[in-house]
Amino acid sequence: MTETTGSTATPESGNPEGTDGAAETAAVEGDKTSGKQKKSGKRAKKGLLARMGLFYRQIIAELRKVVWPTRSELTNYTAVVVTFVVVVMGFVYGLDYGFAKLSLLVFG
Repeated sequence: MTETTGSTATPESGNPEGTDGAAETAAVEGDKTSGKQKKSGKRAKKGLLARMGLFYRQIIAELRKVVWPTRSELTNYTAVVVTFVVVVMGFVYGLDYGFAKLSLLVFG
């Protein structure tokens, strides 16, 4: 089985690639005489603690994939955001001040 780029399907997630969620059954390999069946689709429901553990393991696995910014990049991004917010605040202040003066002239 080959995974495509960006795929997050894992056997632990309960949704392995290639299954559409239907409860299919397949014969157990190596035990052809007994005729035992195993589920290959939906998995048995796990307990609350097992599901929480799986959830946190998946969070940690995803966070390891993140490309974190360097200190200089973070400083640069922060400066850009703060500068943009200050400019927008000045623009809104100017509009508010202008409309206040205009309404004072019209209704004053």
